[in-house]
Amino acid sequence: MTIRLLAATVWSTLACVVVLSAAAIGAAVQLFGLRWSGSVGLYFVVWWTMLFVVLPFGARSQAEAGEVAVGTEPGAPAVPALRERAIWTTIASVIVFLLASGLMPLSGL
Repeated sequence: MTIRLLAATVWSTLACVVVLSAAAIGAAVQLFGLRWSGSVGLYFVVWWTMLFVVLPFGARSQAEAGEVAVGTEPGAPAVPALRERAIWTTIASVIVFLLASGLMPLSGL
C-alpha cells in the first residue's frame, strides 16, 4: 500500500497513526522495560518533534507553483497534504522512538 492510499480519508489516516504508535509504544514497554506512562510521554515528544522535521519535505509554496490564492500568503504550501505528512511523521517517529528507547538507559521512565 502506498502512503497516499492510506491517507485517503481522515479515518484511515487516524487508524494508521494509532496502530503504528501503539505498536511502537508496546514494543518499547516489552523490549526495553519502559513504563507505559513514560513510553507514551516520550513518544508524544518524539512525534511532535518529528512533525516539524517532516513538514517542509516536498512542500512547494504557492509562489513556486505559480498559483497564489487571493488573500493568502504566497509562501503558504500549494498542496499541504497533511494526512500524508501525519503518516510519514508517525513512521519517522516510530524509528526514532525505538532507537532512543533501545540506545539510552531509560529504565526509570
